[in-house]
Amino acid sequence: MKVNLYALSAILLFAFTSCEGSKIEERTAQPAPVLVSTTPSEGATGIECQSQYNVVFTYDQNIKCKTGDDVQPVTVSNGATVDKVNAYQSKLTVTLSNLKGKTTYIVSIPSGLVCGFKENQPAASGSSLSFTTKETILPPPVEDELPVPGDNDAWKQLEKLGLGWNMGNHFDAFYNGSWAGDKFLWPDETCWGNPLCTRQTFTKLYSAGFKSIRIPITWLNTIGEAPDYKIDEKWMNRIIEVVGWARDAKLQVIINTHHDEDHYYGNESMGHRWLNILDATADPKVNEKVKDQIRGFWTNVALAFKNEGDYLIFESFNEINDGKWGGSSNTDKQAAVLNEWNQVFVDAVRATGGNNATRWLGVPTYAANPGLIKYFKLPSDPASRTMLAVHCYDPYNYTLAEGLPQKYWGHNYNNPQDEKDLRNVFKSLYVNYISKGIPVYMGEFGCSQRDPSKPKEWKNFLYYLEYFVKCSKSYGIPCFLWDNGNSGAGAEHHGYIDHGTGQYIGNSEEAVKAMTKAMNTTDKNYTLDTVYDNAPR
Repeated sequence: MKVNLYALSAILLFAFTSCEGSKIEERTAQPAPVLVSTTPSEGATGIECQSQYNVVFTYDQNIKCKTGDDVQPVTVSNGATVDKVNAYQSKLTVTLSNLKGKTTYIVSIPSGLVCGFKENQPAASGSSLSFTTKETILPPPVEDELPVPGDNDAWKQLEKLGLGWNMGNHFDAFYNGSWAGDKFLWPDETCWGNPLCTRQTFTKLYSAGFKSIRIPITWLNTIGEAPDYKIDEKWMNRIIEVVGWARDAKLQVIINTHHDEDHYYGNESMGHRWLNILDATADPKVNEKVKDQIRGFWTNVALAFKNEGDYLIFESFNEINDGKWGGSSNTDKQAAVLNEWNQVFVDAVRATGGNNATRWLGVPTYAANPGLIKYFKLPSDPASRTMLAVHCYDPYNYTLAEGLPQKYWGHNYNNPQDEKDLRNVFKSLYVNYISKGIPVYMGEFGCSQRDPSKPKEWKNFLYYLEYFVKCSKSYGIPCFLWDNGNSGAGAEHHGYIDHGTGQYIGNSEEAVKAMTKAMNTTDKNYTLDTVYDNAPR
């Protein structure tokens, strides 16, 4: 066979050039890996603080980490620790630890660390990610050492407010149920059995050793229609008069909205009311309507007291809940709505100017329960003068329950854990708020009266009150005794001071003196431990 040498040469030349072309193409620079997403996203907030937390950088191709002395490490700011860096497929996972609450962190990936698997391919450019953790609710410390009083705003409020008294079942009383007739849902000072208060009520209260008064107020039908929400003039003038009497008696004063809240389940006979957290959580339109009324109502109240001094504190709400007191499946969502309401309240008061621009304000947790602070968000406040308001009637079976099934309280008469359980309530509030300079006040506490003719029960009752108040003071928290004016002994008998005269009711002077001793005594030898050691036996 005759071979065409020219054709063979052409074929060989083509094969050679094609092979060389392929090698040239392989040596052509490939694009570097490109970051396409991160988890969490850039600028994310509300990140839970965990013992370890993974941040993930995802690239547009499979990656690996370059090694060598010339490669800079992954870093994280604000004292957190990079525990591990792992590249797998297209993801670079950075494991962090030692995160703190309410802190912004920046994770930085240096240039040259992240590489692809192709030849002649540069490493990825450096990148970073910032995120912010949510405020962490810390458990109470295990140790039993009491905190040393400080000079921040929280401790200053303890000194200012001290031991307070609630004028309960008074201005918060309202017509409800079948007996109300055409007065249904109208508040009334005397409709729950207390007399009209007088100027003497407040002067006597101050003389008894109380520094403050919380005046719970129900407004309901005294609030007019939108958009003005004008408040009934007669009711408003009476509140102004009484607040003035308390001011003249040198008392610090808290006023609020009280039974305007709808506890819904089990409260049908009392009438459904405008601060309905259940319906507002279920329907955004209802929520917006409620927020509009909160804004309008508190604007009117704030304007009425615009020129009053710093002795006066506004408290947004009382014990907002749906009637299940934190037991509902959507308590977290309801609490988030309450956080919105608290913010509307703060914004409305601050917008009125005058002394309201810097007046101290109080806002509650869901159901005012200190055990639900994990759901609470402190409102943004340009004056930074907002306090947390909580209530405590622990243990319920000893203080409030029908029939008072628990007859005694404390390590000598009942359970060695009793005092520790109560201290843990205050420890948690101290660790999460007081120690950070955020004031907390116990807007309500108390215990149903015991019969003085039963010495063991009576002495134990006095011990509970003294220990509670001394504990509250030891952790930097002022507290307000609940007094509904109901004399005698048994469940719901919380009468200490006559609302009309300021005189002691029955044998209550001994109980009041136990509490004022606990709050007002400055003797360094009188401590929470000495109260404990001197518990009745």
